[in-house]
Amino acid sequence: MASQKAQVVLFLDAKAVDSLQEGINFKRSPVNDKSYIIYKNRSSFKACKNQCKHQGGLFIKDIEDLDGRTVKCTKHNWKLNLLTMKYINPPDSFIQDELEVELLDDGGLQLVELNPPDPWMADPRECLVLKEGEVKVTYLTHACMELQLGERRFMFDPWLIGPAFARGWWLFHEPPADALDRLCAADLIYISHMHSDHLSYPTLRVLAERRPDAPIYVGDTSRPVFWYLEQSQVKLTNINVVPFGVWKNVDEHLRFMILMDGIHPELDTCIIIDYKGHMILNTVDCTRPNGGRLPKGVDLMMSDFAGGASGFPMTFYGGKYSDSWKAHFIKKERKRLLSYKAELVKTLEPRIFCPFAGYFVEAHPSDRYIRDTNIKNSAEDLNALINILRPDTVTWTPQPGSVLDLGLCLRDHTNREAIIFPPARTKMYKDSWDFHLYLDELSSAISSEIFRHKDWIQFYYTWAGFQNYNLVVRVIETDDSFEPMSNGWDYLVDFLDLSFPTKRPEREHSYLELKNRISVMRYVVLHGCLWDDLYIGFQNRISRDPDVYHHRFWNHFQTKLPVTRPEWDKFLKVQATTNDFNTDFKDYCSSS
Repeated sequence: MASQKAQVVLFLDAKAVDSLQEGINFKRSPVNDKSYIIYKNRSSFKACKNQCKHQGGLFIKDIEDLDGRTVKCTKHNWKLNLLTMKYINPPDSFIQDELEVELLDDGGLQLVELNPPDPWMADPRECLVLKEGEVKVTYLTHACMELQLGERRFMFDPWLIGPAFARGWWLFHEPPADALDRLCAADLIYISHMHSDHLSYPTLRVLAERRPDAPIYVGDTSRPVFWYLEQSQVKLTNINVVPFGVWKNVDEHLRFMILMDGIHPELDTCIIIDYKGHMILNTVDCTRPNGGRLPKGVDLMMSDFAGGASGFPMTFYGGKYSDSWKAHFIKKERKRLLSYKAELVKTLEPRIFCPFAGYFVEAHPSDRYIRDTNIKNSAEDLNALINILRPDTVTWTPQPGSVLDLGLCLRDHTNREAIIFPPARTKMYKDSWDFHLYLDELSSAISSEIFRHKDWIQFYYTWAGFQNYNLVVRVIETDDSFEPMSNGWDYLVDFLDLSFPTKRPEREHSYLELKNRISVMRYVVLHGCLWDDLYIGFQNRISRDPDVYHHRFWNHFQTKLPVTRPEWDKFLKVQATTNDFNTDFKDYCSSS
């Protein structure tokens, strides 16, 4: 493989350098038309791309910044301190990637980006002609695709039954009747990340019962994709962790490469399939796949499109969060996402593009408010925009069971056999989800013995391990309508010193109020699950004062909780042997 290379992305001559003002300077490169920021501090310089690390928005000067060091993202108002290259809103989140500033002998300056080689360029293969029927891509539901590649069958992200994010997301499309049979017969299964609309334990439980040794491949993320496997009691025996950016050879014609997300390297991945020199790129949910470096001109590109997959702003209340404000924000964000995806397709120039991985619905009756307000993009709208910006790219809007013949489509996309749609009377949309089966499992946690003892609160948050942060959180257990329950817990956690006061401290502090549905909250606590089930699953309501996103807090509870569940058996033993739990609990913590 080629070594890392240095690329000059911006050059300024001596006159241009002299004209740089103290503080923030925005510059655009005539070479690549990209924007950069140079921060001048006396005779020293710092530089970075003019691109927010959160979701790629452009920065402008922050008019509230009196020191002339801060820029503000036009997309979500994130703020970056250019002196430290740290984001100050939200605090404790990202550090901006810096560019090398090289001062030249003649007084000029150039910005240098150290680029790793494009790993997919290693060991290039000749592009061979595909026969009719040799490569078929079948859409099943949401993010689940089946690829027939010669004699092999490759399955992506099989969520085929049950809910995702506790009880918040349900399948929008009805999978083909033989979808589970296809899964169990697959030669390879790729699971992009640990979110439950991609890593579906109800689905994998069926796979484990019928074929426990099915080969599953995941990326080498810092938090293992299958961290919850042992607790789930799903018996899968052939999980393979693949390093990033390296070809995994399957046979003489088929190989694949898993790439990390540039924004969430601990979580998201995407994949490139190479069959006989033909590349298929699936970016799945990655916010900035591979840090923005992706292969151009692939034969087929697939990506998410819908949006609406966050608790913000749907679950927020108080202050500015009126229904009209939320509706305006969601409409604006949908438009931005469409534009971003379309521009990405325009830049990468795939021969065929397919939007998928966005077909979910907040189907339970108690979430009707979310369903009615959380309007999502349609695949048709994205493809229509791409047809304008990139008319040379063929767009495919899939339906459950529809099949794209890659070889035929590449030769002549107008061929009626290139894309086969399901029969006219095929059931496309789900109208039944077996709610009770999955809600009963969640509700079983409500009566767990641990919640009879107040000290579960201290035990749980000590296990969670988050503190030394000036934030006070009030947690209120509620019914399905988010009304407090008379027999539910209502408590404060002060994360500065991990104490549990009876009232808010007198000192200045940030404050969150979380109303959590009791069944989901107690299930999450009992099993040591991540709080995505609450937040992304729309199972809570959130108020914050001041109205600031606490990245460090949410990042911990959504990605960094311990991988082993709390030892509730030990907790109950302590409860059974002492009336002074607090003393014994402190002794237990110091010895464990």
